[in-house]
Amino acid sequence: MKQLVEADPAPISAVRKSQDRIKKLALIGTGKLGEGLLSALLQSQMLTPERIESTVAHQSRADYLAGRYGIKAHTNNIQAVKGASVVLIALKPQQVKGFLHEVRNVLAKEALLVSVAASVTTSLIERELGHPARVIRTMPNTPCLIRQGMTALAGGKHATDADVEIAQSIFAAMGRTVVVDEKHMDAITALSASGPAYVYMIIESLAEAGVKLGLPRDLSTELSSQTLLGAAAMVLHTGEHPAKLKDVVTTPAGCTIDGLLELEEGRLRVTLIKAVVRAAARARQLVESNDS
Repeated sequence: MKQLVEADPAPISAVRKSQDRIKKLALIGTGKLGEGLLSALLQSQMLTPERIESTVAHQSRADYLAGRYGIKAHTNNIQAVKGASVVLIALKPQQVKGFLHEVRNVLAKEALLVSVAASVTTSLIERELGHPARVIRTMPNTPCLIRQGMTALAGGKHATDADVEIAQSIFAAMGRTVVVDEKHMDAITALSASGPAYVYMIIESLAEAGVKLGLPRDLSTELSSQTLLGAAAMVLHTGEHPAKLKDVVTTPAGCTIDGLLELEEGRLRVTLIKAVVRAAARARQLVESNDS
C-alpha cells in the first residue's frame, strides 16, 4: 500500500495573488450555500469583511448577515456589482437571467463572474450579458457548508488561467477543487453534487442493519458515518484504487466476503451506476431548459 500523504494545500503565493486581484467581491444570493461560502472566506482570511458586499431578497436577512459577519449586505444587486472585480452568483438557476439583465449595464466589463447556479452554462451568461465576459462555472456540493466539500470548476471561452486560479482560491476555503472541461459538468452534477444524497442513503441503510443486530440507533449511525468517512479518506490519502483497498479488508473465508456477495446479488454496484447516469440525464435536460 502506498504511504499515507496529506493533500497539498493551495500554494500561498497563488492565494495571495488572488487576494490582491479581488478588490471587491459581490456575493449575489446569500442563502445556505452563499452564507457557507461567506463564512469560509472570512474564516480562512481569504478576504476581509470590508471587501465583500452581499445581496439577499429580504432586508431582515441582510441585517442578519451584516450583524453576524460585518459585511455590507442589502437587497440592491445593481449597487452590489458596481465596482466589483469578482461577482459570485449564488442564485437559483431560474433567477440568473433576470439578474444578468438587471446588472449588465452597470457591471464592469473586466469583472470576473463566478457562478454556482446549477445547470447554467458559461455560454448562457456570456450571451445574456452581451459582451465577451470572463465566466467561471462551478459545481460545489453540500459538504462545502462544513468546509469538507468538492467543487468542480470550468472556465468559459474568455476566462483566463488567472481567473480560474482566483475561483479555485475562493472555493479552496470550502474543501477540495478540481478544474474540468465544461462538457463534464452534467456528469459531475450527478456524481459529486447529487452524490451526498446517495451516501446518506447508504449510511442510513448500514445504521438500520446495526439496529437490526441490536445496536442502539445513535451508536449504529455514528459507526456507519465514521466508517464511510474513514474509507473515503483512505482512497484520497493513499491514491489506491478502491478495489485494491476493498481486497485489503476482505480476508479469505472471512465475514466481509459474505457481505460482498450479498451486495453483488442485490446489484448495489449496478444500481449506483444507474442512479448517477439517470441524474446526469436530468442535469442535461435542465441545461437545455435554461439555455432555451
